[in-house]
Amino acid sequence: MAEKKKKGMNEENVRQGAITRRRFMKWVGSAGIAAAGGSMVPRISRAAERDYILVGHPMASTGPLAPFGETGAFAGELGATEINKAGGIFIKELGKRLPIRMKPVDSESDPTKAGDVASKLILQDKVDMMFVMSTPATANPVSAMCERYEVPCVTGLPYEGWMTGGPYKWTFNYFFNINQMVDLFIGMWDEWAGKTNKVVGGIWPNDPDGITLAEIFPKKLQAAGYKLIDVGRHPFGMQDFTAFINTWKKEKVEIITGAPIPPDFAVLWKQCKQNAFYPKIATIAKALLFPSAAEALGGNLAQGITSEIWWSPMHPFKSSLSGISSKQLADAWTAKTKRQWTQPLGGDYAGMEIIADVLKRAGSLDKNKIREAISKTNLGTIFGHIKFNEKNYAQTPLVGGQWVKGKKWPWELEITFNKTNPEIPTTAKMIFPMPK
Repeated sequence: MAEKKKKGMNEENVRQGAITRRRFMKWVGSAGIAAAGGSMVPRISRAAERDYILVGHPMASTGPLAPFGETGAFAGELGATEINKAGGIFIKELGKRLPIRMKPVDSESDPTKAGDVASKLILQDKVDMMFVMSTPATANPVSAMCERYEVPCVTGLPYEGWMTGGPYKWTFNYFFNINQMVDLFIGMWDEWAGKTNKVVGGIWPNDPDGITLAEIFPKKLQAAGYKLIDVGRHPFGMQDFTAFINTWKKEKVEIITGAPIPPDFAVLWKQCKQNAFYPKIATIAKALLFPSAAEALGGNLAQGITSEIWWSPMHPFKSSLSGISSKQLADAWTAKTKRQWTQPLGGDYAGMEIIADVLKRAGSLDKNKIREAISKTNLGTIFGHIKFNEKNYAQTPLVGGQWVKGKKWPWELEITFNKTNPEIPTTAKMIFPMPK
């Protein structure tokens, strides 16, 4: 009975995405203690005896969040190759250079699995640092384990979702924040002042990102003169959005926004068309970040959908490791994989830049010295400038874009709004209203 109850809790956690450190540690704490052999002795670095630095790299390689983990292994390998060209990083306390090795592991898009692999990386592999990107479902459980075992960790995901597991001492996060994204969305909509009725329909899942957005959006929208029609949180895997759509039609919604996962938005958007609901603007976070998600909608359904852009080949930033540009990084990815660039590529690669910079400045594999070096990071990366504040957070640039039929690829994401970060150039004018 106890085993059945535990399994049910884990399945509910994955479905709803409700990841907080306290709740997560209740579920996996016993497994972590067992893995440690019942001992809570301090972790001792084994890098000196194994003659390399080991960085754990959990990522969602499979499951519904796999698009977020698609570029992780490539960026990790490329970054490690560039770091190791000169023999690795000079560790002053050891008087020698040590190469970096990344150990990627699949979280399977499962929060409990993410915590489990992080525990094994810490307790069995004795990693010197941890690096994890994208979504609370992957990053928060890893962060929780790093806090528990006092392992330096670098993460990249929206700030508010990450902070549902905070506060943090050992984990540092670089990314945009939800307030920044809401301001971006409103800025894009304000481009057509007087051309919409400013009635917005919200579609947010019952996960940390969705819950946070649903709390922040109403105040921001009201202050900007918009009216929000909130149909409530929805679970992952919902198959019938008819009631939501009917409410939006009744309330004369002309703008829709939200942060569903890609499969859920595909279902919603197809049902919008089936029910003859044609908003003038659709600005969707998370679900429409990837070319594969745009293609999965089928036909011309992706045409004109707007979204946030956290990184692109057009970003005017360069690598602190090799000097390559954002475009060169994207070209390297395409040459290697024959696939189109995606936004996590820049964030994944920047993580390698941060790791190298931190270890060089620390000159040590002592975990406290590494943590201190992370806190003092002040680095220009291919993802933007990284400088952590007292809450262990560094804000990165954010602009807006729109999906259009492509010339080289079936769908291409153009930068159409940059007032939030003018240093990043626009590449096209926005289509308005959206095609039916």
